[in-house]
Amino acid sequence: MSEILGFLEDAIKADASDLFIVAGLRLSAKINGSIYPVGEEVVMPDKSNRFVTEIYALASRSMDHYLANGDDDFSLSVKGLSRFRVSTYRQRGTMAAVIRVVRFNLPDFNLFGIHDEATFVSKKTRGLVLVTGPAGSGKSTTLAYMTDTINSERNAHIITIEDPIEFLHKNKKSIVSQREINIDTESYPVALRACLRQAPDVIILGEMRDLDTIRTAMTAAETGHLVISTLHTIGAVNTIDRIIDVFPTGQQQQIRVQLSMVLQSVISQQLLPTTDGKLRPAFEIMHLNSAIRNLIRDSKTHQIDTVIQSSSSEGMVGMDASIFDMYKNNMISAETAKTVSYNLEVMERKIAQGK
Repeated sequence: MSEILGFLEDAIKADASDLFIVAGLRLSAKINGSIYPVGEEVVMPDKSNRFVTEIYALASRSMDHYLANGDDDFSLSVKGLSRFRVSTYRQRGTMAAVIRVVRFNLPDFNLFGIHDEATFVSKKTRGLVLVTGPAGSGKSTTLAYMTDTINSERNAHIITIEDPIEFLHKNKKSIVSQREINIDTESYPVALRACLRQAPDVIILGEMRDLDTIRTAMTAAETGHLVISTLHTIGAVNTIDRIIDVFPTGQQQQIRVQLSMVLQSVISQQLLPTTDGKLRPAFEIMHLNSAIRNLIRDSKTHQIDTVIQSSSSEGMVGMDASIFDMYKNNMISAETAKTVSYNLEVMERKIAQGK
């Protein structure tokens, strides 16, 4: 067995989420949000170069792009072990890599803590649904659960466009076509335009990265498809503003109107350290109603948080409300609740009053 394969196996046994190969440090792994050294010795440059080369050999992937550009992203599957999302890069002239562990099977729904409203969103049949949050907040896992829910409950053609493919979906009630950037298709915009000719009912976009992808995704949602994607934004208001700001100033009012019609829900999440040493997500969930659609059209997105807080009967959840519920259920500490809250003063008052 190669040394790097043994490292991957040890990381899986330790339930690590990310693995780090960086010259000058011991091999390291992120477990429940904290990074720990797991290797015996400091990795010297020649060894980090060898480890990265072994990873490419395991993936049967050419190193040409990496050697020419200094960065590369791809997926790796080790039979009987797991799938991995690999990001290789150069640092201080040496080869380095961060490897994200992607399980063959989705983790238990209840153990991960997906909010019921997130799976309810999967029952929508058209429009744009966004899952947002910072890097490493579990967006891909939530997206995979939503895909699995549709696959299990609907007779539909689901096309996923990912970079790289993470969770593998077997065909259940639906047909699931999974396409990977740079292997199955050239880019997000190219794949998105092409999939509109492939009779999709549901389009799962790994990420809306640029103006062209956002524009095409909105058009697809406008023409009767359900489009689900992710953005690296925190909160529904920031998400809406980010989408609008991507477009040239002269087009922004038109985009506000279009977005107010096609957007269905925004699910924003962040992973919080729990009292038992694990990580679980807190959610903000916004569903578009007539009040929010009007606020988007009228460029009054700053008022949306107030609507979310007063619309729990419509399935909406504010981030601070979600955080406080986790605190009340003894899942997170008071200190954690205060640290991650949007409004510290209100959170401190609620914790002091216990309600």
